[in-house]
Amino acid sequence: MGEALLPMLASTALPKQQTVDHPSFKLIIVGDGGTGKTTFVKRHFSGHYNLTGEFEKKYEPTIGVEVHPLDFYTNCGKIRFYCWEIAGQEKSFGTGNGYYLFGQCAIIMFDVTSRLTYRNVPTWHKDLCSVCEKNIPIVLCGNKVDVKNRQLKAKQVTFHRWKNLQYYENSSKSNYNFEKPFLYLARKLAGAPNLHFVESPALAPPDVQIHIATQNQYDELATAASQPLPDDNADVVFE
Repeated sequence: MGEALLPMLASTALPKQQTVDHPSFKLIIVGDGGTGKTTFVKRHFSGHYNLTGEFEKKYEPTIGVEVHPLDFYTNCGKIRFYCWEIAGQEKSFGTGNGYYLFGQCAIIMFDVTSRLTYRNVPTWHKDLCSVCEKNIPIVLCGNKVDVKNRQLKAKQVTFHRWKNLQYYENSSKSNYNFEKPFLYLARKLAGAPNLHFVESPALAPPDVQIHIATQNQYDELATAASQPLPDDNADVVFE
């Protein structure tokens, strides 16, 4: 089954992309500045740590775009995501849209401790949909669930339900749910719901530990998902 899927995966690889001996895909990662996009991607790299092995806490905003190749090993073979991390400042109504061209999947990230970053999710989604091909798989990620002063509860996050997106809560600092967005996207791109990672990605050690209450977050997410959507327009995300 795994070998049969490899040709299908390869056929969807981005034209004129760097030649590798395994399927590769252009993944667009967007969200406001400071939501943790860079930290999230660089969990896959040891270079995000200083000489003493400590997590680099200094915030350096991405300028324009950074491209990070991330490899994952699945039961269908090795795949690579070329992660195009778009600077949060590029949200200025389309100034970064050129980076979205030929995007095959996307992650929209917001910060659960900042209501403003969630309010801007519809703008990021609209920009993606205006440039990328219709119906590319998109994951919405609520980052920084390790922080105690959370401002957004799971029941308040409804945009993904309006737009039929996958939603995960994660923590860049602790590696919590790091692999889930990538696994979801890989399954969608391969058309293989049973695809799974056969090796855990090599991640930098966690900087913080997730509290047990946070680890049970999926119970709350499941409850929130079962609640009826509010009557408001999809872009109205707060009561």
